[in-house]
Amino acid sequence: MAPPRLICSTLAVATLTLAACSATPQRPSGGEASVSGVGGGTGSIVANSGPATPQSSGPTGPAALTAEAYKSELGTKHKAMLDAINAMAGARTVKTLNQRVQSAQEQLLGAANELTVIAPPQEVRAQHDAYVASLREFATQLGTTVGKVRSGNLCTSSAVLTDLGDRLDSLDQAGEALQGAGGYPADVVTMKAKGKQSRRLGNGHYLRKTSMSGRSSLQIDNGGTRDAVVTVLKGKSTAFSVYVRKKAKFKVRGVRDGSYKIFFTHGVDWDGKSKSFTRECSFERFQKTVKFKTTFTATQIRWHDWRVTLHAISGGNARTSDVDPEQFPH
Repeated sequence: MAPPRLICSTLAVATLTLAACSATPQRPSGGEASVSGVGGGTGSIVANSGPATPQSSGPTGPAALTAEAYKSELGTKHKAMLDAINAMAGARTVKTLNQRVQSAQEQLLGAANELTVIAPPQEVRAQHDAYVASLREFATQLGTTVGKVRSGNLCTSSAVLTDLGDRLDSLDQAGEALQGAGGYPADVVTMKAKGKQSRRLGNGHYLRKTSMSGRSSLQIDNGGTRDAVVTVLKGKSTAFSVYVRKKAKFKVRGVRDGSYKIFFTHGVDWDGKSKSFTRECSFERFQKTVKFKTTFTATQIRWHDWRVTLHAISGGNARTSDVDPEQFPH
């Protein structure tokens, strides 16, 4: 697939085309340059001619625990599970989210395995069995969720909770039923998952913007299938960050002279609180820096305009690299 491309018109520099714009001091005008990127046994029967004698059936399983003993068993697992689920819901970065989903899976699966081999008081046997089954189902679903986080399909804790919605509700109901049957510590779900959303900002909405008093411009062309946020750095500082909807363009005006690094993230459902997309997210940057320069002569003022495409195009000459989400600038 052809890479993205940076475009400019009149002056060829390496593989990038740079357009120099010029004008008299009285009436400045600009040209355009561009960049784009892109087990069992055997039984037996014994004949016996004498009278049948009673046979012991042997042990049939563990004796049922008293209410206090059962409460103690649940109590040793309740806090660890509650903390693990709350920690997952509170994750603020993709890396942390991945780690906490795995931790929650381990905690719930371990608890389910341990609770399977104990006998609860007879009066809560049905609630106990339903609770253990729900713990196991939730842990199994978390295993699938880990893969979704790693692939970028789920990018925030809110998206994870939404994806787990039905299982989360079932676990909540099972825990409340067991807890309500005798005050047993079994309710480990303290939050409700929201429905799936597809929130968007307006095209050209600035998330961050510093002084824009230059003559140059940067046109952003997002021909992809997901919305994007483009963040441009001058040195280590963010010059501006702008939202560009899918299949849309936006021109940033007033770019000041200097060398800039261009980062961009694509995704679905923009969460303003976390300042990130919640689903289908990717993080990239252009490998080359983009330079803006204004030149004054006795009769002219010349400056550079650039165009960047966030999708692959034929003839594209600007390579992109993946960026660790933890290192993506905001």
